[in-house]
Amino acid sequence: MGTMKAIQFDRLGGAEVMELREVPVPELRPGTVLVKNHVIAINYGDTFFLRGTYLVKPRFPDTPGMEASGVIAAVAPDVTALTPGMRVAYIGMGAYADYTIIRASRVMPIPDEMNFEQAASFPIAVLTAWHMLHTCNDTKPGEFVIVHSAAGGVGIAAVQIAKAAGARVIGTVSSDDKIGLVRQFGADWVINYEAEDFAAQALSLTEGRGVNLILDAVGKPTFEKGLRCLAPLGHLILYGRAGGAPGPINPLELFGKSVKVSGFAVTMMYALADHHRRALDEVFRLEREGKLTVPIGGRFPLAHAAQAHRFLESRRSTGKLLLIP
Repeated sequence: MGTMKAIQFDRLGGAEVMELREVPVPELRPGTVLVKNHVIAINYGDTFFLRGTYLVKPRFPDTPGMEASGVIAAVAPDVTALTPGMRVAYIGMGAYADYTIIRASRVMPIPDEMNFEQAASFPIAVLTAWHMLHTCNDTKPGEFVIVHSAAGGVGIAAVQIAKAAGARVIGTVSSDDKIGLVRQFGADWVINYEAEDFAAQALSLTEGRGVNLILDAVGKPTFEKGLRCLAPLGHLILYGRAGGAPGPINPLELFGKSVKVSGFAVTMMYALADHHRRALDEVFRLEREGKLTVPIGGRFPLAHAAQAHRFLESRRSTGKLLLIP
């Protein structure tokens, strides 16, 4: 198939370890498809992958990136449900490249009316948000939900999906200049958790009762405070640790208000095909109805991946950052 451009790294570290290289186009293996990437989305997990602290460990030289959209260029002989020329999105490793080999089960055909930018922005952000609100939890109208990092990709999706479910949403952000964006996407209240005590505010907003659900990708700065402002039978879902890993939890501390804490990683959902299909149907329906969109916070050429990562880690970005091969 010839060669392609890809971002690779040979050592652990920050944005500086990434290099644009000319490498062979990967070979199809049984059960896989080759996707020509049109738009690649950046995730905070990519920064952990470069540092060697992600769930999946790099094998040098490795290529970061875990989601993109594009067109199927070729399929292995044993793959029947997908064909060359199909417009698709996927969740799978090695996305920072012109072409990526992906297991067929990780590939999602995209609706005709959806553009490649939205398609690349949807899989991780939107499915993570939907599963936390509706698979891990049973979010009901009138319930109070705190969405931390509400201006990020998952956060902004969660705000919209929670509102579509009839919940009352408290978004938190790390700086005042993100407040307007989160309001625009439907949050009832937005709190700068760096400047204010979000737990005290949430207790005040709920007249002392507490919130029913907290979606937390920050970790250390927000986790313990979050436990304090849960309502009886409340639920805190930890799905990231952008602010550092939280300290150990003593299960006995959960007794007082009968609360629960759980963890979530969207990659687990492939093993649960029924849940995965239901989530896809629902998020595409919300998108069609105009209730769900992921704002694009920046577009960078693939060669500028390091610059894009620095912007993400500066905490100034909102929505999804995209790489264009």
